[in-house]
Amino acid sequence: MDRKEVVHQLVQLYALQPERLSKQVRIEQALRQAITQQWPAGLRLPSHRQLADALGVARQTLALAIHTLLEEALLKTAHGQGTWTCRPVTPSLSLHGNAQLSSRAQRVLDGPGASMIQSGAFVPGIPDIAQFPMRKWRQLYASVTVPQNALLLSYSTGGYGPLKRAIRDFLARWRNISCDTEQIIITDGTHNGIELCAVALADVGNTVAMESPCYWGARNVFTAAGLEIEPVAWLPGQGHMLPPAPGPVKLAYLTGSHHYPLSVPTSAVDKQRLCDALAPAYIVEDDYEFNRDDHSNLLFDPHSERHLLVGSFSKMMFPGLRLGYLVVPRHLAGPMNRLRSELFREGRMLDQAVLAQFIFDGDLDAWCRRIQRDYLGRQQVLHDQLRSLPLVRSVSPPSSAISLCVEFEPHINDVQIAQTLLKEHLIVRPLSPVCAKGDSRSGLVMGVGMLSGETLVREAQRLRRCLEVLLR
Repeated sequence: MDRKEVVHQLVQLYALQPERLSKQVRIEQALRQAITQQWPAGLRLPSHRQLADALGVARQTLALAIHTLLEEALLKTAHGQGTWTCRPVTPSLSLHGNAQLSSRAQRVLDGPGASMIQSGAFVPGIPDIAQFPMRKWRQLYASVTVPQNALLLSYSTGGYGPLKRAIRDFLARWRNISCDTEQIIITDGTHNGIELCAVALADVGNTVAMESPCYWGARNVFTAAGLEIEPVAWLPGQGHMLPPAPGPVKLAYLTGSHHYPLSVPTSAVDKQRLCDALAPAYIVEDDYEFNRDDHSNLLFDPHSERHLLVGSFSKMMFPGLRLGYLVVPRHLAGPMNRLRSELFREGRMLDQAVLAQFIFDGDLDAWCRRIQRDYLGRQQVLHDQLRSLPLVRSVSPPSSAISLCVEFEPHINDVQIAQTLLKEHLIVRPLSPVCAKGDSRSGLVMGVGMLSGETLVREAQRLRRCLEVLLR
């Protein structure tokens, strides 16, 4: 690969990065993508001057970006010898010698998992982190880190009280849920909440019913906990396709008011019929994505003895926050809080205090209203580009969620299409791997959190052109 081609590819990738990001971050992301997906290991980069001139940035800006990649071991350098690429080492799934993983761990690794690429056009599950009011967030950290709050640096017992009250009021405003503060358990995100439910409410070998298509992350957590998965296909407008002879079910895991990954409104009536048929001991509802007006789709009842609600701030705010909550029946609140403390050693009180103040000040409500309006407009752009493609069965209607799903005719190989789009720097997720064996649905799951404005329009048009060729 000659230097002109290297420069050309880097400039192309740089142009694809959201313009709201700083130049340094755009260069970092472009370099990271080129090194991990396009360039071979041991490729010598052109001079810093040549790269800076081609990108139209200051040499200092380029140097700072390259320094970040050096720290990540994606680049290496030596005095007077230039800068060279290093491919990241991907851990092998094959086991050698006596390094045997458990069967549960191997089942998780053999199934669909998190993508190694978490940045780029249409990457699903990532909110708009570029527009998040980070300046206010930093100011809140400065306001709570004062001597009289030294206890925020210690372990917590049951979570930060003011944050529980803030979540209680937020749920009343946005989800029409009236619960007691004692029913709220602070978690380290959705996966941590689901894991707590699996450990507290089921034994190894018990069965959990999950909708198909399902959220892969929840399936992995239940698998790691030693639970058996009973997939039940859900078709919007038709309901759940119940197995002819369903066995005993300990847990039913359902999406909340907005289905993920289909990205369509759910039906409380459908969910109630399923639970009536399966009679699970507990019903865990994951409120993954929502807006202020869709709470009627929730089956969750805060006064029930078998309903639990999982929630997270990662999709509302930014993934790195890793804070969420569980709303549990009153009789489970004490035991599950103690179990969480014993298993996970609660902490992160400083983060909890900042989040509580962010909610009390009205900043979370304002952010949700603003960004959900943006997501609705972005989904409309993508929907208009994709709905008339050949062999497309349906496109999820525009909503204020960050995800959108395109469903193909059943014979389409969505895994191969997703792999081909990856080569064009279009990051999507195939639908079929999260469907049950008898569920032949095929499609793509994509996000709108990373793109907006003219960049979104340009990339949506490019995605359509690529799909036209692939579907033909």
